[in-house]
Amino acid sequence: MAKNKIEKKIPVRKLIKRDRYLLLMVAPCVLYFLLFHYAPMVWNIVAFQDYNVRKGIFGSSWVGLENFKRFFESPYAFRLIRNTFLLSFMDLLMGFPVPILFALLLNEVKRKWVKRTVQTFSYLPHFISVVVVVGMMKIFLSPTDGIVNLAIQALGGSAVNFFSEAKIFRWLYVFSNIWQNFGWDSIIYFAAISGVNPELYEAAIVDGAGRWKKMFFITLPCIAPTIIVLLIMRIGWLLSVGFEKIILMYNEATYETADVISTYVYRVGLLNSDFSYGTAIGLFNCVVSLVLIILANGLSRKFSDTSLF
Repeated sequence: MAKNKIEKKIPVRKLIKRDRYLLLMVAPCVLYFLLFHYAPMVWNIVAFQDYNVRKGIFGSSWVGLENFKRFFESPYAFRLIRNTFLLSFMDLLMGFPVPILFALLLNEVKRKWVKRTVQTFSYLPHFISVVVVVGMMKIFLSPTDGIVNLAIQALGGSAVNFFSEAKIFRWLYVFSNIWQNFGWDSIIYFAAISGVNPELYEAAIVDGAGRWKKMFFITLPCIAPTIIVLLIMRIGWLLSVGFEKIILMYNEATYETADVISTYVYRVGLLNSDFSYGTAIGLFNCVVSLVLIILANGLSRKFSDTSLF
């Protein structure tokens, strides 16, 4: 009878010595996350205090949930939550399918040089600074000499001040986001498509399937797990909108639709130095995002057997 080999547990020191170069490569990333993502979590305790910079965390008085209560009783709370959710939802609804469709359609292009050229040009907007993107929008949409308004006037219409129209703000934000990010977001879908077994396409061709049928009945189902995982991650950001672009775009005329949680936190937390209040709002936002991603992950695991964790 063959004897079963007993696997010996390798001491931690030997593991570290064996993988020291790999650990050195990973160390900067780990250090980054520890310093800028995990360490700041300690300061969330400020949300439950009447924080005073001179007294610090240990000297500031404890107020419990008063800062959260103050936010929900604020006349701006509903508007902020509504605007944040609508902007994120519109961006998800219109922006999420675009890179998927782009990857599926471009995958059908047979000439490699055409495919590579289109891919390269689609990635470029992602590397343009948000400041430059907003500056370009303001130039093109200028009410006096913008190319869009000149075209409108040439067709007999009147000039529109796009950046002062509250109803238009969300559309400007969403479409500029799609233009800037769809190419970059499609990279992961191209990677998933490249992993599809070629034999599936060969079998489909034998059965008489055309391009559209191969796309919808082979490619799309094969990359569905990737789509679901990315969708779960995006749902977790439904109440999180980056303030950089909005601050560059909005003004008092568009506050009704443009003011979101992150811009409000910036104003009250940093500009007004109300750190406890700003931290409480930010913590509320994070908790809601965590709940959303857990719910989305649970529903996905229940109905599709695909989940993030």
